[in-house]
Amino acid sequence: MRIDVLTLFPKMFEGPLTESILGKAITKELLEVHVRNFREFSTNKHQQVDDYPYGGGAGMLLKVQPIHDALTFIEEDAQTKPRVILLDPAGKRFNQEMAEEFSKEDHLVFICGHYEGYDERIRSLVTDEVSLGDYVLTGGELGAMVMIDATVRLLPEVLGNDESAKTDSHSTGLLEHPQYTRPANYEGMEVPHVLTNGNHKLIEEWQLKESLRRTYLRRPDMLESIELTKEMERLLEEVKKEEKSI
Repeated sequence: MRIDVLTLFPKMFEGPLTESILGKAITKELLEVHVRNFREFSTNKHQQVDDYPYGGGAGMLLKVQPIHDALTFIEEDAQTKPRVILLDPAGKRFNQEMAEEFSKEDHLVFICGHYEGYDERIRSLVTDEVSLGDYVLTGGELGAMVMIDATVRLLPEVLGNDESAKTDSHSTGLLEHPQYTRPANYEGMEVPHVLTNGNHKLIEEWQLKESLRRTYLRRPDMLESIELTKEMERLLEEVKKEEKSI
């Protein structure tokens, strides 16, 4: 996969792109990333990329020309038609389903805004307008980092075990079940016996039940968007009865 990032602050990406999973993906040549300062594409002699809005209003708007020229350069350089993502508080909220969708693309471009907003004509140049959540950040850089991380970890061979991504919270439609490691007993805090008895069928049932429990208690809204099997319905009813009796 190739990812291009358009930003006024490219140094913000140096740490996240060289450490952990993203850094390893680049080293293994599973990921190619180009971070570009779109100020370099400004035709203004002062390399100005923002201006006052027509009709008045607070703040400055990013001009369409530098973004347009930067996207043209990227397309010509890559010889592809990328999926272009505009980071915008008014965009569609980012989620796991969107990360999975992005991970199937060969080339992504993230446009990180700053200042008050965008010249509306910039929106005609993009394929997606995406928000990290219902809050406003200083710029789109942090949001882009989160989206890149969530997307790249889903690429084949990026994680040590491809099954890890498939069983993560949100990938299954449920929150992930509790997990434990050694020792089995730490100062009286014991690992559930079912996880140490070697019965894989019972372990799988416990994991599913506890995923349902955690989702029911913390994110019940998620249960409305998935189709429950008969076994899941049975286990969920058990969970509800157990939680009522507490």
